[in-house]
Amino acid sequence: MTQVTTPSSRARTAKPQGQWAIDGTTPLNHAEEVKQEADGLSVHQRILDVYSKQGFGSISEDDLFQRMKWAGVYTQRRQDIDGHRTATLTTAELTDEYFMMRIRIDGGALTTHQLRVIAGISNEFGRGTADITDRQNIQIHWIAIEDIPEIWRRLEQIDLSTTTACGDAPRVILGSPVAGIAADEIIDPTPVIDEIRRRFVGNPEFSNLPRKYKSAVTGHPSLDVVHEINDVSLVGVVHPELGPGYDLWVGGGLSTNPRLAERLGAFVSEERAADVWAGVTGIFRDYGYRRNRARARLKFLLADWGPEKFRQVLQDEYLGYELPDGPAPETASGSPLPGDHVGVHDQKDGRKYVGFAGKVGRVDGDRLARFADLAEAAGSTRVRLTPHQKMIVLDVDPDRVEELIDAMRPLEMDARPGPFQRSTMACTGIEYCKLAFVETKGLAARAIDELERRFAHRDDVPPIQLNLNGCPNSCARIQTADIGLKGQILKGEFGFQVHLGGGLASADRDDAGLGRTVRGLKVTSEDLVDYVERVVTRFLDQRERGQTFAEWAHETDEENLK
Repeated sequence: MTQVTTPSSRARTAKPQGQWAIDGTTPLNHAEEVKQEADGLSVHQRILDVYSKQGFGSISEDDLFQRMKWAGVYTQRRQDIDGHRTATLTTAELTDEYFMMRIRIDGGALTTHQLRVIAGISNEFGRGTADITDRQNIQIHWIAIEDIPEIWRRLEQIDLSTTTACGDAPRVILGSPVAGIAADEIIDPTPVIDEIRRRFVGNPEFSNLPRKYKSAVTGHPSLDVVHEINDVSLVGVVHPELGPGYDLWVGGGLSTNPRLAERLGAFVSEERAADVWAGVTGIFRDYGYRRNRARARLKFLLADWGPEKFRQVLQDEYLGYELPDGPAPETASGSPLPGDHVGVHDQKDGRKYVGFAGKVGRVDGDRLARFADLAEAAGSTRVRLTPHQKMIVLDVDPDRVEELIDAMRPLEMDARPGPFQRSTMACTGIEYCKLAFVETKGLAARAIDELERRFAHRDDVPPIQLNLNGCPNSCARIQTADIGLKGQILKGEFGFQVHLGGGLASADRDDAGLGRTVRGLKVTSEDLVDYVERVVTRFLDQRERGQTFAEWAHETDEENLK
């Protein structure tokens, strides 16, 4: 598959949108100029040869604020700037001389040895910081430019990297965290994830995409990779004639213009999966909109083309063959949040895997190391991260499960958590993010503790997804949560706009989709817990038998949501 460098015969639009296959490759904005002047992948060598030796001040502006993302690092927020100034200062003014480093962990798969090395990096170079993201990455803060080569060396020794963990390139591949081991698995996605990673991560063929590009692959019936909000997803299904394979989804994404992915109706065999992934990625590279960064995601192209045209272009121009029609995945069933894998579950080999909920993904180096120790004490050398900020220990003998669960509780990791600890997520927030207006991690952790206390007298509270985001970009998936909170400044106070009743197919909801907003419904950080208690109590008291929070939130009067 070669990169398109000349316009095709397809008709140009009245105003060029920067589609390489139609308009040519002439850059239409500064971000595109930067990528053409030097590939984002090229910054890796400059970090090694120049910046790590000459210090932060030697980094060029275009490398610092743009290309270094391809190396998996962002500058972090200065600690002396509160949310009132987020929208009034320039990126340079908000920037500290330290970095957030994102370690890409495709499929969320780690050995205990790898986890222990990451813990050491956290403690030695990141002031003990570590966050598990909802993209199955681990993020470490306070990284100095001088230390990056040594961190990379340690990661390379354990077959991990930070390559394109950020940037306009294929980011981490979400994968079922129980790939290859769950007793109820449809198909093991590990070979597909490994092939995509081997062939395409760090490959210049796909290192200059219009914007970020998110992928997901699962073969588990719980639909555990939030495939509806990724650019491209392969979801395990069983074709009535061709057997196990994948259903192809394209064009999902949230942020300020949320859109759920659509099925192309095409069945993809395991053997073709990596090539199909590359074909979809090639369409994004060649036909994606590059003029306006706000419209440079694949979801906008899919919205304009529709799934039928997208599939036809994929088959005609990128694959050279027709894909067979295939079935849609069945709706997930099981516990209220089956895709988070919290709790004790069966493996194919008779052993168990145990999923643990922490508090909004906030851990630290010491806890990561201790988690590895306890997993090994239970006879395991394999752990997994989930797209829900959870951690899993694989390969646990049934007679050691309870011992492991008890040992994890002092780490604030619980296999039988309360409803709010299980289902609350939060982004990085103002603590380190230059885009944020409000605190998220600490506020969410305090809210969990208080909500668990206030509802301790009730045994009818299901897990209700409470997602906090520090800005409008929805890194914490606010539009698909039961209660999604978007950080902003409210008449001088820190607070949130409220989204209610979001849901995805992975949550087993007939009304799967985006949450509703109620005009004028906002809540301050100080009043957050009171608001959640009030609306959840109304739901519990008013719901019909079997009704979910999302169903109730969409059907009830607005007054009940205030």
